[in-house]
Amino acid sequence: MATAELAVAIPSLLVVLVVALSAVDLGLSQVRCVDAARLGARLVARAEPEPVVVREALRAAPDGANVAVSRSGGFGTVTVTAPGPAVLMAIGVVGPPRATAVASLEVTS
Repeated sequence: MATAELAVAIPSLLVVLVVALSAVDLGLSQVRCVDAARLGARLVARAEPEPVVVREALRAAPDGANVAVSRSGGFGTVTVTAPGPAVLMAIGVVGPPRATAVASLEVTS
């Protein structure tokens, strides 16, 4: 009887472990997206060229991330979106990590 219980318990524990580690990965990716968006927004505020902003934001972002930069109305916006953990995406628990940062553009005289 103990063998049958163990045969059911081990796969269950592995599933819980995989989901938990995927959740930790999702949290770390979200933090990296926030950091990358803030970095990009600071660079946009300093009037850095868009390729520089994208390059530096991608350097701080998780692997496979996308960076979108826009400037309008005296503000610069940087949005960073990264792919989420495959396990959590497959079961539809959450969407991909995403962060947006907005900064006021500096006035140069």
